[in-house]
Amino acid sequence: MRIAVVGATGMVGSRVTREAARRGHQVTAVFRGEQPDDLPPGVTVGRGDASDRERMTGLLAGTEAIVVATRPGPGSEHTVRPTTTALLDVAAAAGTRVLVVGGAGPLRSPRDPGRLVLDDPEYVLPAWRAIAAASVDQLDACRAHPADWVYLSPPAVLEPGRRTGRYRRGETTLVTAADGSSRISAEDLAVALLDELENPGGTRRIAVGY
Repeated sequence: MRIAVVGATGMVGSRVTREAARRGHQVTAVFRGEQPDDLPPGVTVGRGDASDRERMTGLLAGTEAIVVATRPGPGSEHTVRPTTTALLDVAAAAGTRVLVVGGAGPLRSPRDPGRLVLDDPEYVLPAWRAIAAASVDQLDACRAHPADWVYLSPPAVLEPGRRTGRYRRGETTLVTAADGSSRISAEDLAVALLDELENPGGTRRIAVGY
């Protein structure tokens, strides 16, 4: 499969790039900054701002799937929606499936199904609230768009770790372990994402966790 990963140098994007290459896919790594030294062999490189529709149209031409793994720095959370919309526009024009790596904010809290994770301080600390709110807005942008999209929500805690190949999958409720914790390694999130690309589950929303 020809897969483009936008945001390929980030925590999630870099692991998605490696997982896709490991599985033998043709990968285009798209990023804005300097090229990293640890890209897997055979990965094609493309530089450009994800919000630049013209540039992205050229870079993403011919791909069969686009992974949106962009994440803004603190203070730039307001860019999430327009950047996502720009990439959805490009995907829709090309008729390409797009998988958006979003946030846990728009999921339902397992403690209170009437409450979003965004509003549950058990899972969203004050320091995380701005990006969690941006992920709710991001999902709204997807819902309003005609592109062929799937929105993947990680658990409350997503951090670098070990690839185990193990995860649990849900849809609209935060995935938690028996002790109430909600976490996954970025490596296993990439496993779940590639599993979805290779074998679509038929839903537009996916939640993963241990």
